[in-house]
Amino acid sequence: MGAAVRVDAHHHLWDLSVRDQDWITGAELQPLRRDFGVADLAPQARAAGVDRTVLVQTVTVPEETPEFLALAAESELIAGVVGWTDLTRPDAADELARLRELPGGRHLKGIRHQVQGEPDPNWLLRPDVRDGLVAVAEAGLVYDLVVLPHQLPACVRAAAEHPELIFVLDHLGKPPIATGELRPWATAVRALAALPNTVCKLSGMVTEADLAKWTVDGLRPYADTVLDAFGPGRLMFGSDWPVCTLAASYAQVVDVAEELTGGLGAEERAEVFGGTATRVYRL
Repeated sequence: MGAAVRVDAHHHLWDLSVRDQDWITGAELQPLRRDFGVADLAPQARAAGVDRTVLVQTVTVPEETPEFLALAAESELIAGVVGWTDLTRPDAADELARLRELPGGRHLKGIRHQVQGEPDPNWLLRPDVRDGLVAVAEAGLVYDLVVLPHQLPACVRAAAEHPELIFVLDHLGKPPIATGELRPWATAVRALAALPNTVCKLSGMVTEADLAKWTVDGLRPYADTVLDAFGPGRLMFGSDWPVCTLAASYAQVVDVAEELTGGLGAEERAEVFGGTATRVYRL
């Protein structure tokens, strides 16, 4: 795939008849309590010029990843899957190998865990997790980080301790956009970006802002921070659909990302909108 290929490096899918999404609670999230499938996403992606996508895990159950791999095998749109497996299990390497042998297994590109829900801010530094991260690296996969700002220092340490593994920061590390605060998030995210084996997704911003009153100008300081820290060659666009629909449509999210990267040259924008994801996830 060349630089002209446009990639959405982060979206989700779910079927509530197959499995409940128990994180969808409260009135604010109720618009998400329905099924979201490839048939819903595909026309919106095509309209936005998106050629390929990366499907990312939503719940920490072992059944979801095989389902996603099978879905990718049947889809012309989904080029990669970031799945889940229990990295603390002693046979994590064997489990990753098993996943690669399943139907669609070649689409497995990365692993993610809901670290943001772990009470221990240093969960990534636990010995059993460290062993799991080694297994991810040895499998030729990348590791997606879904964390909160206070967990970023542990991400920095983990990335420094595992230089052989690429760490992809989802949603900019969830900065407090709604309050307009930049620090200490900006300091921590720059420390992560200082390590060459780290990448960041330009994703999830509208839902970290005020859902009803967000503005492009309100998002810009956060986008500018990661653009400056990581550079276009280590930044990739992700829609975070359908979670983004709480605040914006798919088309709006794409438009916002284009506006926030409007100061880049054509080749740099091609990196953010496809080149980086293609390389990092080996699409």
